[in-house]
Amino acid sequence: MSAVTTQQQDWHLRELKRSLRNVNLRKQMAALALIAPLAIFIFLVFVMPVASMISRSIQSPEVVDALPDTTAALRNWDRKSAVPDDAFRGLMLDIERNGGNNSSGTAAGRLNGQKAGFRSLFYKTSSALPFGDDDSALPAHEVRQKLIEIDRRWEDPGYWQAIAKDSSRYTSQYLLATMDYRRNSVGDIVPVDPGASAYREVFKRTFVISGLVTLAALLLGYPLAYWISSLPAGKANLLMILVLLPFWTSILVRISAWIVILQGSGLVNKALLSLDLISSPLTLLFNRTGVLISMTHILLPFMILPLYSVMKSVPASYTKAAISLGSHPFGAFWKVYFPQTLPGVGAGGLLVFITALGYYITPALLGGAGDQMVSYYIAYFTNVALNWGMACALGAVLLLVTLILFGVYRKIVGNELKVG
Repeated sequence: MSAVTTQQQDWHLRELKRSLRNVNLRKQMAALALIAPLAIFIFLVFVMPVASMISRSIQSPEVVDALPDTTAALRNWDRKSAVPDDAFRGLMLDIERNGGNNSSGTAAGRLNGQKAGFRSLFYKTSSALPFGDDDSALPAHEVRQKLIEIDRRWEDPGYWQAIAKDSSRYTSQYLLATMDYRRNSVGDIVPVDPGASAYREVFKRTFVISGLVTLAALLLGYPLAYWISSLPAGKANLLMILVLLPFWTSILVRISAWIVILQGSGLVNKALLSLDLISSPLTLLFNRTGVLISMTHILLPFMILPLYSVMKSVPASYTKAAISLGSHPFGAFWKVYFPQTLPGVGAGGLLVFITALGYYITPALLGGAGDQMVSYYIAYFTNVALNWGMACALGAVLLLVTLILFGVYRKIVGNELKVG
């Protein structure tokens, strides 16, 4: 009887465990069903575009697609010895096969950026082909001579080295260019010429402007958030509505307003002139000053909101207790209150800095030629130069820097929480 009872208990226990697993499984499936639309949305509008951008920054298929035989013949060429005859033969076959279609024009434009005169050479050769009814039967050395007769530039190894540099569908030249490096004619990584160095300075300028805007937003936003957090709930809510009010206005409208305010006959210069603080109008537009003022105004709410949320959670009794124990009010603020608001400072600073890194409209409208940030060049390569590889490389580097900054912030915050 005891054995039967034990078996029944084991059976009931197994059934109970099975029922619990089924219940947990149903709950997990229900949770997954709830978050599935959001996960799909994030994957489609964020993960896929970012992955596409990163992959496009290392792709260079234009020349390989237009000149498959030529690039295949040059793939194992050391770029120092004589150009192999098979490359000449492959070039003839590729040009005849393309017949001057769009892929040929794209490849010619791409190669022209590496070797000046390639576009005219390509089209001149294309117009002179075919040599005969059955060019495929011509020996490679004869094709070499015929191409050189069309244009002596085919004797220059530089043109073939340009093709050889793009003999793969994947390239590092875009990412190297963002750091002002390039591959020379034999494939070694070298710095670009001093006069052609640009992007390193652009990234430095972007970080400097973003850092100054973050600092200005912190200096203006911290006392304002502290004041709002000390007010009664009704007044604090009203002031927070005023802080959020710029979000309801278009950025273009706000920038246009700053153009009116900062121009030579604007409100700022008129006020300073009327107070005899200046003798002539200040130049506040189309320079770094106008960019910093406008970006600080636009991004200030992003600093105030995290600060306010943290400050509201800090009990005022802590500071009062420190003062009652003999501490100076400023000492109590600096040693007791301020350290507790550092998470808000970090979150607001990170939010403002990362947002400022990608700004485009404000520097484009209020800044000069020396105030344009990385986003300006991304837009230029996307819309004007149609060099999407370079645009994606700049975007990928900017994304990498943002992720590094976020990782450093998380590391610092994590260490502070462990110490606390």
